[in-house]
Amino acid sequence: MLELAYYPPYHSKYNLIERCWGILENHWNGTLLKSIETVLRWAKTMTWRGAAPIVHRLDRVYETGVRLSPREFRPIATRLERSELLPKWSLVIHPETW
Repeated sequence: MLELAYYPPYHSKYNLIERCWGILENHWNGTLLKSIETVLRWAKTMTWRGAAPIVHRLDRVYETGVRLSPREFRPIATRLERSELLPKWSLVIHPETW
């Protein structure tokens, strides 16, 4: 199960990934990030809450504007569960069963 909790605009202080980015920015401490190798090296050496990140360079381009038809989306929709209290901001995705 994976729960996605969306934060309303301007609520970054509650978003853990925003805190992580802030810690990474402090870790770099003004270092000139002049190459991809430098960025990756610095990202691999930071720690957050006592853990080091797993860092990979993604160099493929993702397609934009990809749409599923209602028929294609139906099997996915059966695995989605919206919160009754916060339907716009909270979504649980149940894994596929084999």
